[in-house]
Order: sequence, then structure tokens, then C-alpha cells
Amino acid sequence: MSQHRPSVLPSGLRFPGWVILTLLATLIGLVSLRYALPHIPFPAGLPNVLVRHKWLVAHAVLASIALLIGPWQFLPLVRLRWRVVHRWIGRVYCSTVILGWLASLPIAAHANGGPISSAGFLILGMLWAGSTAAGYFTIRSGDVASHRKWMIRSYALTAAAITLRIYLPLLPLTGISFLISYRIVAWMCWIPNLIFAEWLCRQQTRIPAAESIQISM
Repeated sequence: MSQHRPSVLPSGLRFPGWVILTLLATLIGLVSLRYALPHIPFPAGLPNVLVRHKWLVAHAVLASIALLIGPWQFLPLVRLRWRVVHRWIGRVYCSTVILGWLASLPIAAHANGGPISSAGFLILGMLWAGSTAAGYFTIRSGDVASHRKWMIRSYALTAAAITLRIYLPLLPLTGISFLISYRIVAWMCWIPNLIFAEWLCRQQTRIPAAESIQISM
């Protein structure tokens, strides 16, 4: 009988799902990086683009980096065979999330749609930063199983950038005004993601011994 080898597929996700997630993250991430250009092509028609331009640019760039690199951290191939790469990507991911969250605060506090939208985005940001910090500190203490679950939650919230851009153009097609749609999406872009992440966390099996070694970040 052949010796069991760790799967190269993402834990909790089948390969096609991971590919779709990575493609969407790459598309949205690269498109959002346009805000780093001197003259932004096709800027979103929101007041924050003009009123809080620098904060928006900082948030867009930092969140895009987190969105782009996040999926690769879920590949066992990277975690098991390229530990140094995994650690450095993790450092960059955690840094961009925390800085991206801080840059989002002035934007979220004045979100289009008023207090309802602001509350949705502010809570999203708090959970985003909190889950990422929990993922960082659990791996520092050597708790790989908890680290993995917290980072699943963290990236599910990072992926709100994807679901927001899927839902926002669709809701007005139902006859709902754009303003109301924006208020709905401020919550809908992340709550289903987080529910799915919790389901994934419950599917996690016991960490193989090869992965239970303390990883110093």
C-alpha cells in the first residue's frame, strides 16, 4: 500500500472552488489596484472617492493585496513544503489587513447610505481585524488548529470585497433603489461569508502531525 501523502488541495475546499475563489480574488484585486494610479479609470461614483480620496486609495491598495495573496495560504503544498514562503505571505497578509482596516475607518464612518451602511462596514472591519489578529496570535502560541480556523474567518471577511461587487449590481435589478441596495449590501457582503466560514471551520479535521510544529512568525 502506498504511503499517505498530504493532499495538495485546500483543506475544506475542493480544488474547483479554490480556483474560482482565486480567480475572483485576482480579478477584483487587480481591478481595485487602479485606485493607486495617478488618474483613476472608472472611479466608483461615491462621495468618499472625492471627499476622502487618500483614505480610499490606501484602503483599496492594502485590501487588494490581502485579497490577492490570501488564497495561496490555504494550499497545503505551500504550508507543508514552503514554510518560509507561507510565513512571509502571512506576515504581509496580516499587515495589510490591519493597515487596510485602519484606512477604512474614515470611509466606513461616512459610507453611502448613512448610519445603516456605516454600521455594517464598521462591524465588518472590526471582525476583519479581530479575526486576523486572533489568527496571528494563535500561531505565535503554536495553536495551529485555531490559527487555521481564524484565518479562514479572516479571509471570508476579506472576500467581502468580492461578494459586494457581485451583489451590488444585482439588487437594483429587483427594483430596489441603489441607496437601499447599498445599505443591504453593507451587511450582506460579509454575513453569509462568515456563516460559510463557520461551516468550513466545523469541517476541519485533526491537523496532521507534520503541521503541528510551532511556526514562529
